[in-house]
Amino acid sequence: MPTPSSTNGKICYVELPATDVARSSTFYSTVFGWRMRRRGDGVTAFDDATGQVSGAFVAGRSPSEPGLLLYVMVDSAEDAVAKVVAAGGTIVQAIGGDAPVITARFRDPGGNVLGLYQELAQLPGTP
Repeated sequence: MPTPSSTNGKICYVELPATDVARSSTFYSTVFGWRMRRRGDGVTAFDDATGQVSGAFVAGRSPSEPGLLLYVMVDSAEDAVAKVVAAGGTIVQAIGGDAPVITARFRDPGGNVLGLYQELAQLPGTP
């Protein structure tokens, strides 16, 4: 796993509101493979699949709605949408809403709206 950069301006930490921390931690672990851990203060924290962005679930805060919209990069938006639904999330914008960019938006068990982002496949002969 690469060592996180300390580059100025890098997003490094996310606080996700959660009404049920156990349910939210299971959701993100199942859907995206995020690693969960318990901090010394008892808070459930997470590291994303790259190990470069961490965060924690916070109780008593309203869910995140667009305005600010975070996207999670996925290998397959179709597969991620299926995992989101199977893990208890709901799709609030289906794939194709931002065409030609491959995205979808979902609501997690805590009520937060986040996006899914799949890179466009490189065509042969393109940089």
